Order: sequence, then structure tokens, then C-alpha cells
Amino acid sequence: MALLVILALFGVRFVWVLVAALRRTPRETPASGDSRWAPTPADAGVGFVTVFFDTFGIGSFATTTAMFRAFRLVPDELLPGTLNVGHAVTSVLSAFIFIELVPVAAGTLLPMIAAAGLGAWLGSGIVARLPRHRIRIGMGVALLVAASLMLLTQLGRLPAGADTLALSGPRLAVAVGVNFLLGGLMTLGIGLYAPCMILVSLLGMNPLAAFPIMMGSCAILLPISGARFVRENRFRRSAAVGLTLGGIPALLMAAYIVKSLPIHAVRWIVIAVVLYTALTMLRAGRRELTSIRTGSSGSA
Repeated sequence: MALLVILALFGVRFVWVLVAALRRTPRETPASGDSRWAPTPADAGVGFVTVFFDTFGIGSFATTTAMFRAFRLVPDELLPGTLNVGHAVTSVLSAFIFIELVPVAAGTLLPMIAAAGLGAWLGSGIVARLPRHRIRIGMGVALLVAASLMLLTQLGRLPAGADTLALSGPRLAVAVGVNFLLGGLMTLGIGLYAPCMILVSLLGMNPLAAFPIMMGSCAILLPISGARFVRENRFRRSAAVGLTLGGIPALLMAAYIVKSLPIHAVRWIVIAVVLYTALTMLRAGRRELTSIRTGSSGSA
């Protein structure tokens, strides 16, 4: 209960920061590229689809990136901020719905969640200042990692794990350190679910322990990183609001109504889409980097 109260406070604070930013930016700015915050049906549709399937363990960052790029809704340089801002509210709600599924020991759960939040705070400050070509290359690599982890899941190659729901000593230190890194990487667009599943399994925990750890970590780190992106004005307002408004009903529908889906077949489609998006983003980043270097050498 104390953890959920803390998560709720982080969520309320984030909403306050976001609403204040939307109210005080009435005109177009070079950083965000848009002056409006009202989402289009496409923005809300992306939020609905990605959050719905995220509830079943597919992940939302890679799929959101693929759809935003396919429909050209968000510039590449604003993708990390838009993902972190747009999925923050639904991550907090997900924690309230799912965090009690597995009773992970508080001495393991709380340090790992806190580490992810700290990693997100530091990572968002770095990502928010990166130029577009570095964001493209970084997100392309992150998407390749995500597609690889999804493929390993499909092929049953993830470690099986054991039954423990608590860590101590060196194993706890490793878990906290790795979750800190995952929190930082999430600000660049790589999801937390699959890496967290691998981490807890390798450390001998029940793979189901990844659910409360992942849900709690995202509920802390996304409001932290999202608020930082909001302050830096490095997100697409309309798309972020659309992710939020479309994601909330999708989350409730997936949690309380839908009982079964052919998720195994859907994941193969997602893997193909994410892989294609990763390759196109890497190609765009490489072309831009080559253009920058050519221009620099020409001016010299």
C-alpha cells in the first residue's frame, strides 16, 4: 500500500507538470515543432493499440516507435521524449492493476524500483540534449535489441529461472545495478519488460517476479523521465496526449475484459515490424551523419 501511494504521488506530480506545460506553450517552438496539444484520431489510435498489447507482455515502446514512424506522426528527434511522456500515466495505472500479482519481497522490489527511477532521471537529461542523428542511431540499436529479445521469447530461449521471490547480498546488488542501467536505457526507447525478465531469471527468481518489478519500475521512471522531457520541451505534445488518452481505455479493456488472444502469432508480426523500423532508423541516422561529416569536410 505504501508503494502504491508513492507511485500515485509520482503520477499526480507528473500530470501537474504536463498540464502546466501544455497551458503555458500556446505557440509553436523550434524544439517541439507543434503548437497544439489536442491529439488527432491517429495519435489516440496508436496509444490504444500499443498499450493494449503492452498489457500482454509485447511492450509499448518499440511498437509505438514503429507506428509513429510509419504514419509520420512524430519527428525522430522527439520520439524518446514523446514515448516517455505519453506512456507515463498508463504505466502508473498498470502498476495499480498488476503490481500485486506476485508477492515479491519488499527488500528486493523497492531497491530495484528506486534504481530504475534514478537511471531514468540521469538518462533523460542526456537523451533530451542529443542531436537527431544520434537519437536515430541510438533508437535503431535499441529497437534491434528489443526485436532480438522478442525473438528469444518466441523461441523459448530465455532462461527458465527458479522459484525464489527475494534476493540478497551480491545477487541483489547485481539486480539493482542492472535495473539502474535499464531505467536509463528506457529513456532512449528500449522497453524494460524483456530485459527484466532475463535479469530475474538469471538471478534465480521466478520469471513472474518480472511483472511487479517491471510495472513498479515503469511507474516510477516514466513520470520522472517524462517530466524532464516536458521541461526540456523535447516531445510532441499532441502525440503524447493521444498516447495517454488512447492508452487508458485500452489498459482497462485488456485488464478486465479480454481473456485470450493469439499473442504468440501477434508477436511474430511485431518482431517483423520492429526489425524493419530499426533498420530504417539506423539507415536514416547513418545518412544524416554522413551528410554532417561531408558538410564539415567541405567547409573545411
